Amino acid sequence: MSTTAPTALGAPRAPGAARPAQRKRRPGRTLLRSAPLLPAVVLLGVFLLGPVISSLYGSLTDSSLSGASAANAEFVGFENYASLFADPDFPKSVLLTLVFLVASALIGQNCLGLGLAVLMQSSHKPVRVIVSTIVVTAWVLPEIVASFAAYAFFNDGGTLNTMLTGLGIPGVNWLYVFPMLCVILANIWRGTAFSMLVYTAALNDVPPEITEAAEVDGARGWQRFILVTVPMIRRSISTNLMLTTLQTLSVFALIFVMTGGGPGTDSTTLPLLAYQEAFRFGELGFGTAIATILLLVGAIFGVLYIRALKPEVD
Repeated sequence: MSTTAPTALGAPRAPGAARPAQRKRRPGRTLLRSAPLLPAVVLLGVFLLGPVISSLYGSLTDSSLSGASAANAEFVGFENYASLFADPDFPKSVLLTLVFLVASALIGQNCLGLGLAVLMQSSHKPVRVIVSTIVVTAWVLPEIVASFAAYAFFNDGGTLNTMLTGLGIPGVNWLYVFPMLCVILANIWRGTAFSMLVYTAALNDVPPEITEAAEVDGARGWQRFILVTVPMIRRSISTNLMLTTLQTLSVFALIFVMTGGGPGTDSTTLPLLAYQEAFRFGELGFGTAIATILLLVGAIFGVLYIRALKPEVD
């Protein structure tokens, strides 16, 4: 009597063999498994979606800090947005925001953070400890403390001009002559540590066998980095770009303490413009419209980065 051996898992079925019945999805079971997510969804709806909806509605009203509109704000539609796009300060503020974003976050923090992460991998442990301590200190400082430290460095009678005077070089009123350069450098100094930590973790996950194989094949150091290492950490690069972009778009205290948006409007980014219109001039509806535009800019960058990450996720 012959017996048939059981088919191994994953082995092709014999011709004519019955196809195993597929399990039907039960909606009740799916809902039950999703129940633990309900509190998180409720919290996100209350504390994230709620303020967004409130901001969108507020930008469509003539709400203000004083006068009749403070008590009874009226719906004015897109009048605030029409006034905003007609304001000559708005295009300049958008341009300054993009310059600040690209120079300090996309180029400064990411490139310097990646460079430090690569250099620290090949350095000795004492050097890594000293460099990481110096860099991370600026990141862990409260934002207001770091802002005053940057102001004290670039101020007319501050540390930078004191060092230049000691070298026989005349000082410059940096915050007046080069306001955007000062806040860009200050934001790079403050935010580079985050990028360095992200890229250090990503580089540690790169298998050394792959880079060693590339070295055996004759690839030089920069070739191994560009052609092997960077493609393997591209997901971390995209994630870090998204996080630093959203963080930089919301920078307010650093610029407010260092320059106050001046001189004139030469360093007034969108967060400062929204603050000035809403709280200095009392036009809450107009200021909320600026904040809504800033929210849309962040959403656009977020969608672009998520689309860049999507092939990796799938």
